[in-house]
Amino acid sequence: MKSLNLAQAQKLALLSQGLPLASNKGSAKAKTLAAFEQLGYVQIDTISVVQRAHHHTLWSRNPSYQLEHLDQLVAEKKVFEYWSHAAAYLPMSQYRHSLPRKAAIKSDQQKHWYKKDHDLMASILKRIEQEGPLMAKDFESANHKTDGWNTKPTKRALENLFMQGDLMISERRSFQKVYDLTSHVLPQDVDTSMPTEQEHARFLVLNYLKSHGFGTLPEMVYLLKGVKKPVQQALSELVDLGEIEAISINNSAYYACSDTLNLLDKRLNRKRAKILSPFDNLLIQRKRASAIFNFDYLLECYVPEPKRQFGYFCLPILWDGKLVARADCKVDKTSSTLNVLNLVTEPSLKDREAFFVALEEELHAFAQFNQCQTFVIQKVGQRT
Repeated sequence: MKSLNLAQAQKLALLSQGLPLASNKGSAKAKTLAAFEQLGYVQIDTISVVQRAHHHTLWSRNPSYQLEHLDQLVAEKKVFEYWSHAAAYLPMSQYRHSLPRKAAIKSDQQKHWYKKDHDLMASILKRIEQEGPLMAKDFESANHKTDGWNTKPTKRALENLFMQGDLMISERRSFQKVYDLTSHVLPQDVDTSMPTEQEHARFLVLNYLKSHGFGTLPEMVYLLKGVKKPVQQALSELVDLGEIEAISINNSAYYACSDTLNLLDKRLNRKRAKILSPFDNLLIQRKRASAIFNFDYLLECYVPEPKRQFGYFCLPILWDGKLVARADCKVDKTSSTLNVLNLVTEPSLKDREAFFVALEEELHAFAQFNQCQTFVIQKVGQRT
């Protein structure tokens, strides 16, 4: 069994994630699509104190990323919205692997958030068939009673139709979803065949390992329902076939694709700092980030303000192949300023002078990405 130290594991994880910079050739939009294909998904989030997570994650891999790329790729039917471990944009090339979840939800083998009102769902589906794409606000609920999340019955019905595959999101307008019939949204050449359980399990393994470099069974099935047993079987089969192999990292067992380890021969750009989204694919699984990067991270926007250590929306900062700091950032649109309310470095950060030179360059770029003219660091500290 091959054994990697933590430095090698960190390098492998970063190169597999296209960080700190991807080097794909082609147009700016082509690089964005390439990032999708490499990552497998990009999580959607509504928090907007800085650019939303889906834009941020793509910009982290493609410095020439433009906000309109996402809408363009959806319009061109190269990317679609559905569910990964959470709401996400996914490459259309992987569409057929969204079908097992849709079928499970439609047959009630798997539950989502909302109880189904089949009569209301049927009437909504009929109206979209007759009128074309519609938004939630286009429906007047006969019963205006909402649930505990203030969600109207028609919105719940739309989401159920979306999750079970009858509807897709054709576009967003001011971040609001526009629903249309799946048959109208899908490109003609997309593969819509239902994968077998074995096919789907192998996809989950290989897709995860391609984008992360290495992984464990719990990481591969993170927040996915009903797939642990087939994925475990797929791991054994793929090892027997020689497509993946067991490796050891810091005395813990992982799996990796047999050819992925060749990435260790490539150069990693250690001089460039990169400000990451809290929902970035690299560290969305906090236990993995802690084990591989020794970086304990909690998104504190969900923590009561008096209990916050670092701030409402602290962004992890990558430099020298490590996660070495976090910055609580907020855009002030009135003054066109990116405010770094609190910058906290890790005790492991050694060459602080070189780091701050790299960080200043990154903050200039990040401010520009956030449509700000300047940035201000208001407070600097070190985690003890």
